[in-house]
Amino acid sequence: MEGGKRKLDSIEKPVCQYGTSCYRKNPIHFQEYTHLKDSCNSKKQKFEKEHDQPTTSSSNNITLKNPYEEKHGFVFTTVSGIDDCYNDSDIALSIKDILSDKASALVESVQFNYMFDIPWLISCYPSQARSKPLLLVHGFTGIDKQNLQSESMNFTNINLCQAQLPILYGTHHSKMMFLLYTNELRIIIHTSNLIEKDWHQKTQGLWKSPLFQKISNEYDVKTDQFKTDLKEYLLSYKNEQLKRWINIINEYDMTTAKVQLVASTPGRHVGIEMNQWGHLKLKKLLKQSGPSNKSSVASNWSIIGQFSSIGSLGDEASKWLTSEWLKSLSTCSSPLSNVDRKFKLNLIYPTMENVRNSLEGYSAGGSLPFSVKTAMKQRYMRQYLCQWISNKSGRSLASPHIKSYTCLSSDNKELAWFLLTSANLSKAAWGVYEKNKSQFMIRSYEIGVLFTPKFSNCEVFKVNNTSSVKDTSRYFQLPYDVPLTPYKDTDKPWVWDIRYTKEDSHGRLWVPT
Repeated sequence: MEGGKRKLDSIEKPVCQYGTSCYRKNPIHFQEYTHLKDSCNSKKQKFEKEHDQPTTSSSNNITLKNPYEEKHGFVFTTVSGIDDCYNDSDIALSIKDILSDKASALVESVQFNYMFDIPWLISCYPSQARSKPLLLVHGFTGIDKQNLQSESMNFTNINLCQAQLPILYGTHHSKMMFLLYTNELRIIIHTSNLIEKDWHQKTQGLWKSPLFQKISNEYDVKTDQFKTDLKEYLLSYKNEQLKRWINIINEYDMTTAKVQLVASTPGRHVGIEMNQWGHLKLKKLLKQSGPSNKSSVASNWSIIGQFSSIGSLGDEASKWLTSEWLKSLSTCSSPLSNVDRKFKLNLIYPTMENVRNSLEGYSAGGSLPFSVKTAMKQRYMRQYLCQWISNKSGRSLASPHIKSYTCLSSDNKELAWFLLTSANLSKAAWGVYEKNKSQFMIRSYEIGVLFTPKFSNCEVFKVNNTSSVKDTSRYFQLPYDVPLTPYKDTDKPWVWDIRYTKEDSHGRLWVPT
């Protein structure tokens, strides 16, 4: 079942005393008890008490304003098996929710992604839109490309666009949708592959743009940086099919986008092009609209990275992680923007127990490709690692495939910025200096959106319920709980290529092939 208002069997079940921290492994236990309802209802009651809000009542017809309502466009994807309030349409959308919106006016669409299940994707479109032109942008070669071509031949409305990957081990990892309507255009930037399991029981995130309108006489192209950056990204493909979409995009006013693009494209970039992509693009944007050096952010805040895969980063943290990458994410705006500083670093990646106890059990680990070989070479990472815990969003048991990065205050109440992206923690995604910093090498296509408080006319975002419900544009719901929970001595990061003989939440073992 799909949608933010679906009725779940767990609503009628008794609440497990351990809640989302339940250690049980017997799947029958999870069928008999709910693990999320109590925290969900408690949160609503707490919010009502703090803000003197009346509860929804059929007798007085008063409705509580949802505390998660967002004005900046960031939401989760829905998760099957959690309570309704965590899948409310104000904070979570399914792929069918997205594609059904204005379906009768859909003219054509584009799907950029890493993985595709074409029959399933077509079934997610409403019936009246399933025959509309659809372009799939992929990075497959060899047998994978042949398989995609074969699958697409069953659908006459589908065309394929292959992204070129000139550097070994690169991928087309960007996840984006263009939805062109009769007189409007919407863009979705998200973290899910276009396969069913990615939209079923995983924690994912997406940014849903406003409905962009055709440009008017008052339109000022100089203020439309989102559109400029998006066209630059599309140009990097050097593909005629996407050049047509640049012409389409030129017709629309995108100044209503309250985000900035942070993308990666493969190549060895030099000169001014170095600052257009990867972590150097984020550094450039933070110099313009990041936290001020004069604020408290400059001294006691931290960078949090949260991801579903870890690449080969070098045998010492200083080789890349805590040098060029962390320095870029620690950038502050002027004055003193040239100060070389590094904030404290925390990294959120699931433990073996996080995966074992998840809604999917060990099968969730198939989407967390961290190898034991890489883990052994990078033992230094343990000092930065924190568990995946998402009780406040009802998603502790929904394994994270979302990727996000943020700058958080020491009291866990404020954010200087937030980045939702397809980029995992890897040099391939974020880029790495070469030739004494005269060259910047990126292997993969990635895309994300940066949320900064300047678009909400404030200095920082508020975390959780510290913001007034009347000004929800300043409120930001993190994918995970803060304060963070560091790994315990007994915790081990999930690696996907070793055997696990302790039964998971479905009574299964993990034997990698």
